[in-house]
Amino acid sequence: MNPPSQLILDPQTAPADAPWGGKGRALYRLGKAGFPVPQWFAISPDAHSKDGVTPELRDAIKSALKQIAADGEKLAVRSSAGDEDGPSHSFAGQLESFLFVAPDDVPQAVEKVWQSGFSDRLLAYRREHRLTGPPHPPTVLVQKMINADAAGVAFSADPVSGDKDIAVVSAVLGVASALVGGEVDADTWHVSANGVILKRYIAYKSTAQYHDGPQTLSREIASQPSLTDPQIAEIAQLSRRCQQHFGSPQDIEWALRSGKIDLLQSRPITTFAKKPQSLGAYILWDNSNIAESYGGVTTPMTFSFARHAYDGVYRQFCKILGVSPKLIEANEEIFPRMLGLIRGRVYYNLLNWYRLLAMLPGYQFNRRFMEQMMGVREPLPEEIASQIAASTAPTNRAQRLADALRLAASIAKILFNHFTLRQQIRRFYARLNEALGDGPAALKTMRPDELVSAYRGLEKRLLSKWDAPLVNDFFAMIFYGSLRKVSEKWCNDGSLQNDLLAGEGGMISAEPAKRLRVMADLARNDPELAELLRTGSPEDMQTIIERRPTFAAEYHAYLDKFADRCLEELKLESPTLDDDPVLLLRSIGHLASTDHAQHNPDAPATVRAIAELCVRERLRGHPIRRILFNWVLRNARHRVRDRENLRFERTRIFGRVRRILLELGQRFVKENLLDDPRDVFYLELDEVLGFVEGTTTTTDLRGLTQVRKAEFEKHRASPPPPSRFATRGIVNLNQLDDLSVGSAVVSASPDVSALPEDSRKGLPCCPGRVRAPVCIIRDPRGATLPRGRILVAERTDPGWIMLFPSASGLLVERGTLLSHSAIVSRELGIPSIVSIPGLMSWLADGDSVEMDGATGIVRRLPHGEETHAQ
Repeated sequence: MNPPSQLILDPQTAPADAPWGGKGRALYRLGKAGFPVPQWFAISPDAHSKDGVTPELRDAIKSALKQIAADGEKLAVRSSAGDEDGPSHSFAGQLESFLFVAPDDVPQAVEKVWQSGFSDRLLAYRREHRLTGPPHPPTVLVQKMINADAAGVAFSADPVSGDKDIAVVSAVLGVASALVGGEVDADTWHVSANGVILKRYIAYKSTAQYHDGPQTLSREIASQPSLTDPQIAEIAQLSRRCQQHFGSPQDIEWALRSGKIDLLQSRPITTFAKKPQSLGAYILWDNSNIAESYGGVTTPMTFSFARHAYDGVYRQFCKILGVSPKLIEANEEIFPRMLGLIRGRVYYNLLNWYRLLAMLPGYQFNRRFMEQMMGVREPLPEEIASQIAASTAPTNRAQRLADALRLAASIAKILFNHFTLRQQIRRFYARLNEALGDGPAALKTMRPDELVSAYRGLEKRLLSKWDAPLVNDFFAMIFYGSLRKVSEKWCNDGSLQNDLLAGEGGMISAEPAKRLRVMADLARNDPELAELLRTGSPEDMQTIIERRPTFAAEYHAYLDKFADRCLEELKLESPTLDDDPVLLLRSIGHLASTDHAQHNPDAPATVRAIAELCVRERLRGHPIRRILFNWVLRNARHRVRDRENLRFERTRIFGRVRRILLELGQRFVKENLLDDPRDVFYLELDEVLGFVEGTTTTTDLRGLTQVRKAEFEKHRASPPPPSRFATRGIVNLNQLDDLSVGSAVVSASPDVSALPEDSRKGLPCCPGRVRAPVCIIRDPRGATLPRGRILVAERTDPGWIMLFPSASGLLVERGTLLSHSAIVSRELGIPSIVSIPGLMSWLADGDSVEMDGATGIVRRLPHGEETHAQ
């Protein structure tokens, strides 16, 4: 038998190479480094005996206990096997541990820990993990038990995302045994490297475990956080100190007693090596409503042009609204990084949008409106949003004075822009009509250098003077958001603002649908024409159209005005209706096959009148509120209408840029620089312009397009990334590898728990209750929408307008209350709901549903239940 001094391992005197086991070795090193480890000692595996705890060992334990625990204090007795808590295997739950052990019961607990080292469960674990050799008795740790006010675990890096800059702290009231055993949920916080709490989850903690047993907590206490913010930061920092000490991410156990934090254990995060491990700047990507403009894979030309345009127009926006040149210069890096291209898909670099908004007055007020306008489903965590606001906040008295003066100047500039907006819009239209005055036909005779000059002229006269659309968008965001807020607060109706905006008139986006109906009425009275439009070849359709002068006049007038309002109209590579009018003609043919119009043209005006009556009733007896409400409503109507009309002018400009680039492509093919004129869209804007002007660095245009076409074909064949995710450091490294399966998704799954299993809820856009089968359309090219069906799509853009007249209702998975589909459906009186989570995977083509455009509720009907429009 070994002498007692060798049976007990005292961390104060025993050597570093003593048989501490995995857990004991970590505690030994932490204690030597000065970490706050409660007093403890270890029992050597050499003390193990088949007969259990010997008298000699009992005496040694009793003597050692006097050094770490006063009379009656409880102890923790835990295992510390040689390969336990290592970087590859934690042995979690395989070996026994005992808490709240009275001093006299320690020997019995030690014996049970030893026995667990040879259990069938542990032997199976060793076989499963291919651990060779026979099991050995574990070292046993005896540690002073902390009667904790709160306790838990902490990770120095996020074990789920693999983010090394995010610590995760979890806590319960009392000791952590209930947390480790899964008996209660824990409060959880995600803490950034600089101590900012990024996410909070406060659990309902019904019980807590203390020395004297479990206690049932009152509802008030159970709902409160178990830690204060300073305590959370201290624990996160403690986990990071452990990581620095051991040289790898750590999983620690801790306990809080009377304001003091003790470190109970530290071990490597065993699953961390399997996670993405990127360092660097945090970027939050979100494609929300930008997917309406740039859906799917987008070519290098379109992205480079869009990125260049966003850079220029938002610098201009800040100047227009009175942001100081010094502040713009200090935030210089955000403007060229408003957008990103991830696997060929366009995303918002979301934090830069918040940083842009933080430079304007009223950031905390306006950012909610921006989120509504951009369709951001999950707002930025409050801590990050506040941190962005703080980055532009003054830090001393002189700065505060200067900031107050700049704020006053910005407010004055905003008021000036509000009262002069009508004149700005008139000047913009005049400037635009002058810039586009020569028409696209003139481009066909230009030399390449003249085509480049034509583009530069557009950029100088329009893209660098985008004042009216920018200012109008800003006020549309403000007034629409304000209208929604006062409708909820004063009228107790969260969707009333949509009805109040219906039937405004003067909105060019509704005109294509009305013109389609006119042409469908002409074709309805001409069966031969209607049949060929539905089924004929493009050549046959064109031939018969020219034989029908009245129809031909309407058709060509439509193309003259709306040819650029095509599917994915802001993607320069998209074919226009001039290139391929088949979808337009098919839509007219199918609409002509119906006997009468699908929708009552007076419906929007009726909806509007009912909503106005509701407002009058709700604000009766509140004259000041009524005046303010009507002022907000009037401005919201004008700004939303002008926003949609100015977006059409943007379409015209993009159409002219598209034609310039295609003409350059034609010239490059003629000079044997490209194989196909449309290959020009696989070059970037500066590469095309620079080739003509002599500033490009690579002149092998064919080689560039071949490389890019191959890469972008891979993008098209791969699943799209999530709609929202985060990256760190170098974006296009292997952290993107698992995006398609959601490993980097940061937005939560939609909460449908409050709805019946057969229902979903989105944003109501236009009222009306419809019962009908759905027609799911993923690509409107060649698609037909049977009369009376509800159109279901992931997203829509202005090119989908040709299908709207045949739809009895509209359901869209993506979108906002200010998206094109929402605005046009209101104007046409089509019941509609947008932003319905998981819509495309929830419904199958032909399913019957009941949709309520006033509440945003969609209910899938049982098979065979009668459907009809109401």
